[in-house]
Amino acid sequence: MKEIMAIVRINMMNKTKKALADAGISSITARDALGRGKGLVDLTLLEGAEKGYEEAVAQLGQSQRLIPKRVFFVVVPDKLVKKTVRTIMDVNHTGKSGDGKVFVMPVADSVRVRTGEAGDQVLDEI
Repeated sequence: MKEIMAIVRINMMNKTKKALADAGISSITARDALGRGKGLVDLTLLEGAEKGYEEAVAQLGQSQRLIPKRVFFVVVPDKLVKKTVRTIMDVNHTGKSGDGKVFVMPVADSVRVRTGEAGDQVLDEI
């Protein structure tokens, strides 16, 4: 099983939830987040700022601003990973900077607290 963590634009969260539900993936956890990608930062200036050059720090200006985003987590059996990632990508892709990121991480086990069931049987199955 895998955990899929996706960072998306705030205004895309409802569309993403609906698309996942339509794909049979209804279990989701979401949080508010602030962040930025490398596209908003001049990496040369950032490198200079990290070295302590005051001019670089001053020139970074608004590029250090963190943008409100939504982060959500979905844990799915291995057989649903590609479908889940593709669904997230299809909904959130605009081709513009800030579309988001998707990360896929291994999960060793899962347990349903109410019943004590463990493994894939506690996850969405299609």
